[in-house]
Amino acid sequence: MDYVIIVAGGKGLRMGGDIPKQFLPVAGLPVLMRTMLRFREALPELQIILVLPKAQQEYWRGLCAAHQFNIDYLLADGGKTRFHSVQSGLALVPDDAEGVVGVHDGVRPFVSVEVIRRCYEEARTAKAVIPVIPVVETLRHVTEGTKPRDEYRLVQTPQCFDIQLLKAANSQPYRDSFTDDASVVEAYGHAVTLVDGNRENIKITTPADLLLAESLL
Repeated sequence: MDYVIIVAGGKGLRMGGDIPKQFLPVAGLPVLMRTMLRFREALPELQIILVLPKAQQEYWRGLCAAHQFNIDYLLADGGKTRFHSVQSGLALVPDDAEGVVGVHDGVRPFVSVEVIRRCYEEARTAKAVIPVIPVVETLRHVTEGTKPRDEYRLVQTPQCFDIQLLKAANSQPYRDSFTDDASVVEAYGHAVTLVDGNRENIKITTPADLLLAESLL
């Protein structure tokens, strides 16, 4: 069986409000629900694991009741960092499980069905796969000047891995350099394969992102 761990631990600070960004509505439906629906559409048999801070879980259940949102999923408690939240989600995946597990940001509702399927399929052989898109803006280092943008890529999610590989990698002690799941796997010694993402797969973190999300719908 394949899994996806959807991590949703944001506090909405950059939104300037009290409601965490994953719960904000986009065209009438909370961002997090749109994200979960996209994975259900792409891979109907996928086991969804949602990671939420304990303090947000009651509010989430209220939203589910209000929107009659009945997708099947497992719920895990969020941790101190993203690394620890993913560990919490992985704990719900059986230790002897075989297949692919993806990790996805709960506030990326516009990942395409094609990208989801591409990442999972490639991970069956490559074992560690992340979607990326080209950099279109000019990059400038604060002290070293302009950098050639064709040597860089913007990293998205879902980041997909062989289940046993990610479990082993996440048994490492936490480091500040663990900025995403690919960095955890690379620190464990496994190379990561890049595949094409989709430009619309934005991470909703600011009010401007919400406006863009509305227009995308």
